[in-house]
Amino acid sequence: MARKSLRRKPEFTVRKTPFLVILGFMILGLIGISTGEPQRVLEQAIRVCLSCIGIG
Repeated sequence: MARKSLRRKPEFTVRKTPFLVILGFMILGLIGISTGEPQRVLEQAIRVCLSCIGIG
């Protein structure tokens, strides 16, 4: 006679924290894009590169 296992399978639960963190970063990214931060970062990168090679 076969015995039935008395162990219960763990229930599938969705963790909410990773989704909230990703959502928060997406919101902050959109705020940064809307305020023009990518252009400022590129300007600073160009300035640093030009000064490294001795032009700026």
